[in-house]
Amino acid sequence: MEGVKTAMKAKDAVTSTTLRAVLSEVYAADKAANDKVPSSTIATILRRAVVRRTEAAAKFTEASRQDLAKKELQETEILEKFLPALLSETDIDAALREVIGSLPAEAQSKKNLGQVFKLFYQRIDRSTVDSYLVKQRAELLLAQK
Repeated sequence: MEGVKTAMKAKDAVTSTTLRAVLSEVYAADKAANDKVPSSTIATILRRAVVRRTEAAAKFTEASRQDLAKKELQETEILEKFLPALLSETDIDAALREVIGSLPAEAQSKKNLGQVFKLFYQRIDRSTVDSYLVKQRAELLLAQK
């Protein structure tokens, strides 16, 4: 909220518009949940907004619309300032090794990938990791067993 006020005072239209758009998504989530949404949900909303803008920039670049691609990338940079940092690959590996180690020996195979994810996400908040990276690392670690 403070970022919107600062952008409005500085008459920075791009920043204020971008932040207002994301805030409206947060308010809609609040309304749908009939309560304030947790910070992890807000981080998820921000990540989705960044992904949408990145994909839009790629499409605009393909269509030779560099002006619109530049605008989308600028909005992505603005939103990334508000995102919490993702866990590193080593932290993800450590948590996955712990989860895999807690499983019985017969359950340490690729067949039980769903169980590994379930236990992993009970320990680690989804908004702090890249789910694609978690999947890659889990498959790799299970293949090594």
